[in-house]
Amino acid sequence: MKTLITNAHIISPELEIKNGAIEITDGKITAVHHDTENLPSCDETYDAAGQYAFPGFIDIHAHGADTKDVCDNDLESIRHIAKTKLKEGVTTWLPTTLTQPQEKLLEIAETCATYMRDQEFVKTPGLHIEGPFINVSKAGAQNPQYVREPNIEELKEIHAIAPATVFSIAPCRPNACEVIREAKTLGISSSAAHSEATNAQISAAKDAGLTHLTHFGNAMTPLHHREIGMVGAGLLDDDLKLELICDGIHLAPDFLKLVFKTKPIEQIIMITDSMAGSWINNGECQLGGLDVVVENKVARLKEGGALAGSTLVFNEGVALVANVTGLPLTEIVKATSWNQAQSLGLKGVGKIATGYCADIALLDKDFNCTQTFVDGVAKL
Repeated sequence: MKTLITNAHIISPELEIKNGAIEITDGKITAVHHDTENLPSCDETYDAAGQYAFPGFIDIHAHGADTKDVCDNDLESIRHIAKTKLKEGVTTWLPTTLTQPQEKLLEIAETCATYMRDQEFVKTPGLHIEGPFINVSKAGAQNPQYVREPNIEELKEIHAIAPATVFSIAPCRPNACEVIREAKTLGISSSAAHSEATNAQISAAKDAGLTHLTHFGNAMTPLHHREIGMVGAGLLDDDLKLELICDGIHLAPDFLKLVFKTKPIEQIIMITDSMAGSWINNGECQLGGLDVVVENKVARLKEGGALAGSTLVFNEGVALVANVTGLPLTEIVKATSWNQAQSLGLKGVGKIATGYCADIALLDKDFNCTQTFVDGVAKL
């Protein structure tokens, strides 16, 4: 089966073709054409009509979408989130958990593993386990009653059911570095989250195997001139990858400018941290069993008012970053797909190039997603 996506404004890391075509054979990109003349014959043609063609976005941190939450522990919820993510241009997603009892986390892992066996919508190579080994003082929208001491055996139990691709932990907790070190031997990327860690503690965690900082700037020690904290550590260390919620709420536009100006683009990973309130604009929902109110696309806990994840949809984050930073799209695209793939060892995704999976997001010039291809199949 050969497909051609024609009249496409192709955007890939360090590649821009304003009127190109993408040739797809049996789910793989077999050629990228710099013009739409003299194209080979094919079984199916899709006219992009001048729209952007991005590598499919990779969202490594998202709890839910459109009223559904991973912690619903329901297969239909996982399927609904996966299907909804396609409307954002996302082709790979890590279902993300919250601080919950171990018994429930094991059940959620089994539910996600059931979806992973089929993966009928977006690809799900593994889970992002956020918590439960965090600091209560920085719990944010995590349920503090289930916070507990770091324990590698709990992580191993989950990982045995569904791969724990990313694991968020507070490095300031006792035994955290030992757990991070063991997680690395299992092939799990550890990320610092919901923590009062100092720069020195982040450095020690990095020596143990820490590679990421979860939802950078949120639920972590801020930059201070006498202790630079987690925010300072993330800006100072060129090796640590920063997850950014690019919604203009969790991180002010000026903060986004600062990060993109200061940090090598190769170390930035755009995420949504979306929850059940995404796609509903206004209303009520839950996040890991906690009641949340969404007003004007801002989600807050009903009790206490803390920000409760985001309602961001991925393509809107891309639009905001393009507007705020003024960076070329060929640079921004590294933070939407390529960096995620490189960081997590995901092969054959993250670029529009010969030999790569035909995971492609079509966006109009206002960054609205109009079509998403997974392995060359149009899904919308």
